[in-house]
Amino acid sequence: MTQETLLTTLAGMRDLLPDEVERWQYVEERARVVFGRYGFREIRTPVLEATELFARGIGRETDIVGKEMYTFQDQSGKSVTLRPEATASVVRAYAQHAMYRGAETARLYYLGPMFRHEKKQKGRWRQFYQIGAEVLGSDHPAVEAEAIEMVLTLLEELSVDARLLINSVGCGRCRPAYVERLRQELRSVREDLCQDCRRRTEMNALRVLDCKVESCQPLIARLPRITEDLCEECRLHFDLFRKYLTLASIRFEVVPRLVRGLDYYVRTAFEIVSGELGAQNALVGGGRYDGLSEILGGPPAHGFGFAMGLDRLVMLLPERVASSVRPAPDLFLVHMGEAAFEKALELARILRREGIGCSLEFGGGSLKSQLRIANRLDVRHVLIIGENELASDRYIVKDLTDSSQRDLAPEEILGYLRGK
Repeated sequence: MTQETLLTTLAGMRDLLPDEVERWQYVEERARVVFGRYGFREIRTPVLEATELFARGIGRETDIVGKEMYTFQDQSGKSVTLRPEATASVVRAYAQHAMYRGAETARLYYLGPMFRHEKKQKGRWRQFYQIGAEVLGSDHPAVEAEAIEMVLTLLEELSVDARLLINSVGCGRCRPAYVERLRQELRSVREDLCQDCRRRTEMNALRVLDCKVESCQPLIARLPRITEDLCEECRLHFDLFRKYLTLASIRFEVVPRLVRGLDYYVRTAFEIVSGELGAQNALVGGGRYDGLSEILGGPPAHGFGFAMGLDRLVMLLPERVASSVRPAPDLFLVHMGEAAFEKALELARILRREGIGCSLEFGGGSLKSQLRIANRLDVRHVLIIGENELASDRYIVKDLTDSSQRDLAPEEILGYLRGK
């Protein structure tokens, strides 16, 4: 019989193996705890949405909508898309379920996979994961400072070093004039721009400021700054935002050419970056998106939020943190023979019901080989069952950390392990 070729993951996709998943779960749990302290509650939206949601919300002329989305027709002929980001979905849910009817500001967070068909790079996958948060119902600059304080608190608890970069991208009143001035400047140097920047000059000129191509950097450095064209309201908002960051003792750097890649952002934009990620150094990105709800057909609603790359964040966990998150059973049961195996199953069942994590090797093996497995699992205690133990109904429990051992009756085992 001919052996079939081994099937593997698609390009840009990957498996998360148990050692990795344990690190991811640790980060996710810390996020839930920290976000909960700030009054945020989890929301879960569908992975599959109507394509129109992202075409309207993100912008039809963005690279994401134009080149990167996984879009297809379902059985009814409707165009649907695997979500490339979650903010549009959260705002859609906010409007659809009339979450705005309460007097309080809605504080929501999410965790889950996103999908973009883009060039594979370090820390970037076509199925990637984000932790994000959205605050809906307030345009107060303190909302922005508090959300940033929250995510910086999470990074601090994970021992991840990062820098905060901020900017204002204006609003619907002051930004159009700036964009037109920017476009005129770009047209004058068009022949010296990379191909993507030439295209963006006409379609989405702000995105040129985010170009990473080295040859474009001297040209971008000479472009006008959006902070020079802010209207009075945007200028005041940005001043207050910086004031609240300062009151929270949050250090920041104003980067006048910092923009976000999605059309719905207004006023505050920010990134949190890490020097350990290379050229693709953004770990968190977000900003204000007043007006997105209306674009999606909902009521007027102020909004501010961010998304954090979970793939990248896990990569940045210090080894001392990463190595401490692997769970290990409390007890490994070593059994010698069929009768001992049946007794091991019985004891494991009893102890598990009492909250003690137990593991055993079903295939058995020599005492030495089973102890080797226990060591690999990083188990602290082993319980050894052989003919003598079965005859006396007393069992050796060994502490692998100091090689001490106790001879215990079944009813004594639970108390001994809990006392440890």
